[in-house]
Amino acid sequence: MQFGQLKRREFISLVGSMAAAWPLAARAQQQAMPVVGYLCVGEVIAEQMAALRRGLGEQGYFEGHNFIFEARSTENYDRIPALAAELVARGVAVIFTFSNLIAVEAAKAATSTIPIVFTMGADPVLQGLVANLNRPGANVTGVTYLVAGTELKRLELLRELVPQAPTFAYLVNPSNPATELNTRNLQTAAHSIGQRLIVMNAATPLEIDTAFATLAREQARGLLVEGDGLFEARRSQLIVLAARYIVPAIYFAPEFVSGGGLMSYSDDRAESFRQAGAYVGRILKGEKPADLPVLQPTKFQFAINVSTARALGLEFAPSFLVRADTVIE
Repeated sequence: MQFGQLKRREFISLVGSMAAAWPLAARAQQQAMPVVGYLCVGEVIAEQMAALRRGLGEQGYFEGHNFIFEARSTENYDRIPALAAELVARGVAVIFTFSNLIAVEAAKAATSTIPIVFTMGADPVLQGLVANLNRPGANVTGVTYLVAGTELKRLELLRELVPQAPTFAYLVNPSNPATELNTRNLQTAAHSIGQRLIVMNAATPLEIDTAFATLAREQARGLLVEGDGLFEARRSQLIVLAARYIVPAIYFAPEFVSGGGLMSYSDDRAESFRQAGAYVGRILKGEKPADLPVLQPTKFQFAINVSTARALGLEFAPSFLVRADTVIE
């Protein structure tokens, strides 16, 4: 009897010790998983993160199973270098940066060894981030959608919609290092077609409000919004102001249109994120960013919102409806 009791006590003690060890083992396993850092200006958008995860899944990586995400984001450009340094100190396996040149530059300045995968509109060769598109070299690669070309297409579409508008406004963030080149290119294109273009700077939400007051004073009858993380984070504010000032606006991401904006023209953002996710997965498997060519989009998205057009007193011509990839009624 005593022997049986001893055996039961030993068994209970053994089970208890194993139960105590299980959480420790689970934590150790989680800590052993590679960490993918996510660095961006603006907000983390669920649809884009889903596409990023899809690309990782194609390479056999699933969040919480064999890797974890750690995100850092801000609307303040001055904070980006410190956030990049935090991810480096965290010991992440890869840093993914979204949309903004300054985020890629901050990540590259923070580490020369941790692989960096980007999606952005700036030319990575022109900005000195990679040696060339086919053989990037160093620790940086990704997807570039070369925003200069899409900005010119947006100008063309806005002009087609409101051909008699004497003045357009271009909303830019002066803190964005790509803004100067984007502005110069768009001004040259506007001048070539006889379109007056005023440039409005906004680096804070309050300055966005001020910019729209300038738009009204200058009697601009069309608005182009630069691709920028701050503006992406302030989508609702921009859509509401465009409606209040009754100005047709074209944006750089379809999320603006689904949220009530008039038009957008952009790369296929979900595809760009999927491709970037696949690159992150390939790097986690051991491939080097120096050997992964910088990708460029082959598909673009044109989205229009018919109800918003009606509210502005406009009507999309059949040619717009035929070309649009997304039509919101």
